[in-house]
Amino acid sequence: MNYKNQHFFKILTIAVLLVFSFSCKPKQNIQEEKTQVKPNIIYILADDLGYGELGAYGQEKIETPNIDALAKSGMLFTQHYTSAPVCAPARYMLLTGKHSGHAYIRGNDEWSERGEVWNYRKAILDSTLEGQRPIPKNTLLFPKKLQESGYATGMVGKWGLGAPNTVAIPTKMGFDFFFGYNCQRQAHTYYPVHLYKNEKRVHLNNDTIRPSRKLLKDADPNDSESYKDYTLNEYTPDLMFNEMLGFIDREKENPFFFYWATPIPHTPIQAPQRWVDYYKKKFGEEEPYLGQMGYYPHQNPRAGYAAMISYLDENVGKLVQYLKDNGLYDNTLIMFSSDNGVTYAGGVDGEFFNSSGVFGEEMGKAKGFVYEGGIRVPMITSWPGHIKPGTISNLVSAQYDVMATLSDIVGFDAPQDTDGLSFLPTLKGEDNNQKEHDFLFWEYPEYGGQVAIRMGDWKVVRHNLKNKKKEPTLELYNLKEDPSETNNIADKHPEIIKKAEAIFANEHQNAEVERFRIPLIENGLTSNP
Repeated sequence: MNYKNQHFFKILTIAVLLVFSFSCKPKQNIQEEKTQVKPNIIYILADDLGYGELGAYGQEKIETPNIDALAKSGMLFTQHYTSAPVCAPARYMLLTGKHSGHAYIRGNDEWSERGEVWNYRKAILDSTLEGQRPIPKNTLLFPKKLQESGYATGMVGKWGLGAPNTVAIPTKMGFDFFFGYNCQRQAHTYYPVHLYKNEKRVHLNNDTIRPSRKLLKDADPNDSESYKDYTLNEYTPDLMFNEMLGFIDREKENPFFFYWATPIPHTPIQAPQRWVDYYKKKFGEEEPYLGQMGYYPHQNPRAGYAAMISYLDENVGKLVQYLKDNGLYDNTLIMFSSDNGVTYAGGVDGEFFNSSGVFGEEMGKAKGFVYEGGIRVPMITSWPGHIKPGTISNLVSAQYDVMATLSDIVGFDAPQDTDGLSFLPTLKGEDNNQKEHDFLFWEYPEYGGQVAIRMGDWKVVRHNLKNKKKEPTLELYNLKEDPSETNNIADKHPEIIKKAEAIFANEHQNAEVERFRIPLIENGLTSNP
């Protein structure tokens, strides 16, 4: 045999041995290699989206086919909660894994000692008037843990956890990339003068239309020309969506985490006209909203509000299709939720849409309150090959569970002081291994001062804890029998109140920030003046 033939047969023998070795490799090891691939993670947080505003949760007027399809391909949670009933604290607790008895941020805080922070034009000229009270420098957010685990981390949307030029901006808190609103007040228009890209302002081709500016004097509310100032040139949800796809495209060869904190459908009502026209045809004539409860006026508020949600749904569909087209979808965990319940301001007609299902949409029951309409939120997860399609989970869970869940999925060490529990077993269909909360906890200093504790089907609620004009309440509801929280049975179950008192004594810590303190409860859950 000549040299060439010897060389050929040597290579052939090695190849056969390699194939044989691979085919004999234990299947368990092969499976372990597959599970060791880090999944991409996308967390979508809508803003003020009610529990009942998606088709998958029973919505009949607003069309959300793409989000509904996400639910059909994955898991829908029926008892998932935000950590707080308004923006900033909900976002803080989501990212830190802490409930409001331990949180630094427990309410919205505009950091007003700086000056005229609500003056939109002055804030445009002076960036030190933008943003909310900054979280401490040593605050650990889970994106930082993902960075340390080899993830590229990006965010678009609304921040609200620290002003520009402070230590508490996204790129100093665990994000490699940020594009959007640093300041929640600036997000009160979808056509602002500027946004932020990382640490710098990006100036937009929009005019300086002050948020909440009403119709001009003598303007005809039934003439579309009267509303032209409220639709300008650069619509921020468009810009943010494009920046998100750009980030994913740049990082698609590596594991990435993306936090899409869209401002939709938070008022003001501003939506692409094609979607508004679609719903005008569907809903017919309606009364214009003239700005009585703040934010911009709108000629067709119901159509405009539905248009915002369907526009968001359309972009969720585009994102999913992009992931599929680029071979990323099968290795991507998508979570979709909302920061709190539906609002009652700015022209939003929650009653017309039945935005909270059975939980109530009116002032006192929805956003800003610890009743179910303010804190129970939609939660949909999709993860091909891991989550069984079309699953409905009744697990009682909260957004402060996300830190622990991602710790389980990725393998980083969660902080010892997290209040969350991993719901990874539920995602994988391993309900027998799922740990469940003994209680969920809410302490909220705004709208009169409130506390809520859920224990199984029982829920204790206290209101008016800082309202000197009203008597504090002590309420108890059985959510299984009374999900709309209409029948207060506190006087019939003192043993449940006592149990809640013990939980409160163990979980409540005095807030570090003075404005977040509720003096009435410093001596216990049921203490009264």
